Amino acid sequence: MGLLVTRGTGTAGGTGGVGGVTSAPRQPLARFLALALVTALALVLTGTFASRADAADACAGRLAKTVPFKTGELRVFKSRAYACAVAVAKKPGPSRKMSVMIQPRGGSPVVDSGNFTKQAGPVTVHALNRCVRASATIAGTSGSTGWILC
Repeated sequence: MGLLVTRGTGTAGGTGGVGGVTSAPRQPLARFLALALVTALALVLTGTFASRADAADACAGRLAKTVPFKTGELRVFKSRAYACAVAVAKKPGPSRKMSVMIQPRGGSPVVDSGNFTKQAGPVTVHALNRCVRASATIAGTSGSTGWILC
C-alpha cells in the first residue's frame, strides 16, 4: 500500500508540509488494517467450521433415512421436490471403491461411483410425489433401502 501524497497550493501561511507536500492522516490506514484483521479472522473461523461440516450439508432438505452398515452409512435426504443420497465412510482415510445410487419409482437411477476417501455422492433425483430407493457400497460392503418416502 502506498502513501497518499497531496500537493499544497503553495500559499503563504504554511498549512502544507515541507515544500507544500503533506501526507494523509494515519486514521484510514488504521481502519484498513483493522478491516483486514477482521476479515482474516472471519475466514479462519469460517474455514474451521466448514472443515467440520458433516455430509448433511451435501444434500438439501431434511434427513429422511439412515442405513448403517459395516464400513459406513447411506443417508437419504428429502426436500419438497427432490430426494438426495450420499454414502459416508465410517472411517475416512485411504482412497477406496465407493458408490451411491438413488432411483425414483418409474425413473432411471442416478449413480456416483469411483475411488473416494470420505464419501460418494451426493446424487439427486426429482421425487415430487414419488417413492425412491437408494443403495450404497463402500469397500465391498453395502446397505440399501426399499421403496421409501412414498
